[in-house]
Amino acid sequence: MRAFQSLYFAVLLAVVSVTNAALVDDIIDAITGAATCAACHTLFVPLKVLAALGDKPFTSTFKVICKAINVVDDDVCEGAVGQQAPVLAHNLRSINPLGQTATKLCDSLLGLCQQPKVNAYNVPFAKPAPASYTKPQAGKKAPFQVVHFSDIHIDRQYTVGAEAECTKPVCCRNYADQAGKPISKAAKAMGMRNCDTPTTFVHSLLNQIGTNNKFSIFTGDLVEAAVWLVNEAEVTSDINTFNSELASIPKVKVYPALGNHESAPVNLFPRNGTKKGSAQWVFDAVSKGWEPLIGQAAAQQAKTKSGSYSILVPGTNLRIVSLNTVYWYKTNFWLYDDNNQFPDPNGILEFAASQLQAAEDAGQRVWIIAHMPPNRYDTLHDQSHYFDQVINRYKHIISGQFYGHSHQDQFGIAYSDYNNRNANTAVSNAWIVSAITPRSNNPTFKVYDVDPDTYEIMDAKVYRADIDDPNFHTSPSWTLGYSARQTYGSMLTNPSWPAASPLDAKFWHRVTEVFEKDRRAFDIYQGLRKGPGNSVEEVACTDDDCWKDTICELRGMNAQYACRRSTPGLNIRRRDENGTEYLSRVHANAECAGAGISHVFHELPGRKDSVDWDAVRVEIDAIIKEAEAEGAAATN
Repeated sequence: MRAFQSLYFAVLLAVVSVTNAALVDDIIDAITGAATCAACHTLFVPLKVLAALGDKPFTSTFKVICKAINVVDDDVCEGAVGQQAPVLAHNLRSINPLGQTATKLCDSLLGLCQQPKVNAYNVPFAKPAPASYTKPQAGKKAPFQVVHFSDIHIDRQYTVGAEAECTKPVCCRNYADQAGKPISKAAKAMGMRNCDTPTTFVHSLLNQIGTNNKFSIFTGDLVEAAVWLVNEAEVTSDINTFNSELASIPKVKVYPALGNHESAPVNLFPRNGTKKGSAQWVFDAVSKGWEPLIGQAAAQQAKTKSGSYSILVPGTNLRIVSLNTVYWYKTNFWLYDDNNQFPDPNGILEFAASQLQAAEDAGQRVWIIAHMPPNRYDTLHDQSHYFDQVINRYKHIISGQFYGHSHQDQFGIAYSDYNNRNANTAVSNAWIVSAITPRSNNPTFKVYDVDPDTYEIMDAKVYRADIDDPNFHTSPSWTLGYSARQTYGSMLTNPSWPAASPLDAKFWHRVTEVFEKDRRAFDIYQGLRKGPGNSVEEVACTDDDCWKDTICELRGMNAQYACRRSTPGLNIRRRDENGTEYLSRVHANAECAGAGISHVFHELPGRKDSVDWDAVRVEIDAIIKEAEAEGAAATN
């Protein structure tokens, strides 16, 4: 095998040596011409040749391009591209650049392709659904309270006094290239906008959520978003430290889920059958850290089931099923290293179905908790569709679904018939909580009033800490933002929503019907979705397409029906060297995925005319020549 590999490289080296200049031209021509899905596939052809030269030249090439298009600072290019580009190189070496997997990769990287039509697959179930089911009646007993928080993004290197208006994706740190520069806005004790969460605020939060609540659910993303610096050692340390903090507060009982930031490189969770790479170290770390919270049996499941587990909440008839939905995340680049389509990467769907079946057999109710909701544009349509099969099969015992990831206060609805979406076909709903990190919004968590017989949600109260409050940095105050029953229930008339009825999928469908008829009601949702502290442009729908698509997304827990089309990028906040804030068109997943190589690809269509491609050509040519020389030395 080693002799064959040497011969293969020698042949490749001969081809590249003859066509070195042509390869550089092909790469640049394909990049500058990448404006359609077909052009994206065309781009992958020379990139596949570049990847065949090895990880080093591929990575170095995209470091050059990242710096040339000036999406992020050079050190971010070095770190993020350096971590993630080798996975893309591996993918391109492994797949047909014109096949379906490549189409999905084009969608993820550039947003130029739409996701392919869902592949036919029926999730296997152990038993057919029961012919009839009598659900317990809600509203007979006083509810108990549960806290839901997510996306805490703890920055263990947060530094009071550091620059809070920097040019990085995350500020309030002592970055090496900022040493000696004057501070325009100093970081304060409890957190700042543009920065992730300091430990002081974490401790304040944990003491707050443990008050008068039966338990809490945490739907992932505990690691900060300086992803270009994050490595396995830091992630493991962050997981261990946070779990120790949770376990050290006796009154805080937390059931966690795994987020896309709980890996290094960020978002990248290899499949069990991938040709290289493993995320087992993540599952080992969370298993160890979660054991004091969820017990030995569930912790062992987390270790062997890729971070997923199931547990019966003590003293209740409620089973919590925690799923690692990052295996359905289209920015998890490890999912694109094979031409074959895998309907259930790492068996997450199989595990969900088995635990729901066990709950059905035992007469239990179920909450599903996970990080990434399945109605988002960054969800793979195949897996969202297959998961929707699971939801519809066990809809009679699922009392709620709970997610984070979007950093927004949202909801979603699943239907038995997506061609006829109405209150009668609405079967399940998702509760999506905003983030704790103050990086873009005020820190937020939800408190649910839970019916003790059905375990359905009777009300959801949203609490926020106002980062602009003068007392925030000495004593953060959590105040009630709104009650879902009061705010949205009051919109429902003819008929009104009964006081004893839960805020279930039928309720939320009726709310969306109000949104269709009353733009003022819809604008209330839009304002609450991102919360105070955001500009009108960021929360308002300024055209009818945005309005209709947003409602469609709310009705699209099966993501292929969510009406969101992929685009090369969306606006997020950035700052220039003078600290002046502006909106940069970068990857749509930036808020939750973090800065990375996807920024480079998503920016290519929009920035190609501002790049000095002659200079880039010279640098890429030198990189390829260096690879040739190293390859020649290796074959001698």
